[in-house]
Formats: sequence, structure tokens, C-alpha cells
Amino acid sequence: MSATIDGITMHVQVDNQILVKELDKLILSRGVWTTILFKYQDWDKRKLKFRHVMYSIRRYHKTNDDYRQITKLNIVDTQSALIAEKLIEWLEGK
Repeated sequence: MSATIDGITMHVQVDNQILVKELDKLILSRGVWTTILFKYQDWDKRKLKFRHVMYSIRRYHKTNDDYRQITKLNIVDTQSALIAEKLIEWLEGK
């Protein structure tokens, strides 16, 4: 949880081991209901390295001065390419 929108992160570290590495984020909407697009990587315990880059769209709701995650949609790289293609197509009016 975070008290500010800019303080919201996906970064997770336990005992000096980074489990989720946030690479970038884009705040899509601000306010009581906030939407953020994250670019991140998960740690693979078996291979001892970070997995491929993934994306997540997350919605947060501010209650009692804290932003709480309400929903999330994780997107793998193949899905992200399809989504980007379709959005460009729609924006260009095709």
C-alpha cells in the first residue's frame, strides 16, 4: 500500500533478494481510482535469473489515505504486441 500515487510500486524484495523488479511504469489515470501500467520481471528461483519482461495493468482505490490494489491484468510479451497492434489500428481509424 502507498499513501501517494507516485509511491505505488510492483517492486518486491525479501531478505535482500528481489522477487519482482519494476522496470518502468506509466500512470494512466490519477484520483481516487488510479490505473497504472507496469513493465516488470519476476525472479525465477529454479533458473536463478529474471524471467522475460512482462506488463501489468493495475487499478487502485484510495481508502483511508492508502491506495489498495483492486484488480490486475498481467500481460505477456506476445499479448502485448497484439494489443499494441490493435490499439494503433483503432487510433488510425482502420
